[in-house]
Amino acid sequence: MCLAIPMRLLERRGDLGIVELAGVRREVHLGLVPDLAPGDYVLVHAGFVIEKLDPERAEENLRLFRTILSDEPDESGPSS
Repeated sequence: MCLAIPMRLLERRGDLGIVELAGVRREVHLGLVPDLAPGDYVLVHAGFVIEKLDPERAEENLRLFRTILSDEPDESGPSS
């Protein structure tokens, strides 16, 4: 199973960039997705940015990750 993480691009240096999520920063390769700028949300897999996300989609994905990682149920939808 593969997992890609939504993160925010902080810095760009050519084909390399620094992304951040919850205070954790990582260097990633940006060469697969053109036209990225600091402030963009991106999807990161295995050290590579594989997709640019719109802010609403990124926030929704991050909310879902927080829900999965917490012990509290998600109040926004029906429970199973």
